[in-house]
Amino acid sequence: MEQSNYKYLPKDVDKIVIRDFSFDFPADLDPVWVPGNPVRSHLFNGFSMTMPYLEPFLIRAILKAKKHITDPELLNDMSGFNRQEGNHYKCHRRYNELIKTNGYPELEELEKRMTEDYVRLETKSLRTQLAYAAGFESMTNGFTHWLITKRVGLFAGASQHVSSFWLMHMIEEAEHKTVAFDAYMAYSGKYLPRALGVLHGSGHIVGLGIRGMLGCLKKDKILYRPSTFFKILKEFFLFIVNVGPFCFRALLPGFNPRKERDLQWMNDWIEGYSTLSEGAPIPLLDTSNPNMPVPF
Repeated sequence: MEQSNYKYLPKDVDKIVIRDFSFDFPADLDPVWVPGNPVRSHLFNGFSMTMPYLEPFLIRAILKAKKHITDPELLNDMSGFNRQEGNHYKCHRRYNELIKTNGYPELEELEKRMTEDYVRLETKSLRTQLAYAAGFESMTNGFTHWLITKRVGLFAGASQHVSSFWLMHMIEEAEHKTVAFDAYMAYSGKYLPRALGVLHGSGHIVGLGIRGMLGCLKKDKILYRPSTFFKILKEFFLFIVNVGPFCFRALLPGFNPRKERDLQWMNDWIEGYSTLSEGAPIPLLDTSNPNMPVPF
């Protein structure tokens, strides 16, 4: 049953918008989509591999939680969360198939591992599943801030399709940033399991993403080069510096994702998208522009 002391609070956005989350990736897409930077390319490719397994799990956990929740605004948010996540993982699946087809079929072994992991996770209590979901979602807010504020450094000269794909995904993650947290708080609200969920959800996905990256770098026959080692350290440093503070704040007892304010670039992107005519393609980020403005 819904916790008696749970109270729904307003979100930063008026509503969770269901968009046509679709990108026409070229069939010959190079998996090293950040030119000259296979480490960064494969780190994000590794994270992408997790999405068709993680996001269906999140959807199922939220569906289970809906049976115990009565607040109409939260239920509406949960429906929007699931529809956005459903669009995300389907697009990631198409992208991941291109990665495998274009040079990395060995990633199927990682996919088998992820299937097994989420089967085991679904044998745990609903509280554990919702804590995992809320914990992972707290990390994605850090990803959103990282990718938007450092977009030039991360994506200069990179594939417009893949860069735009990641940024739109993160914008929608921030748009529904409160939902998994609210679902956990309405269902349980206990602090310690939620804090453990931050470590569990974030650590699990980061570990799987790194495993995918290392497998791709090994296939490229550059994993054991000293230069590759230092590039990996650089990417981990950037990740920790930019995303780590968000995970740390999520561990605190008074955490609420509403305290993490949305960026203006994100708000401008959402406003720009709202001006598109129905069926119009999503405009791609100009990765050659030194400012990488909103592409509307």
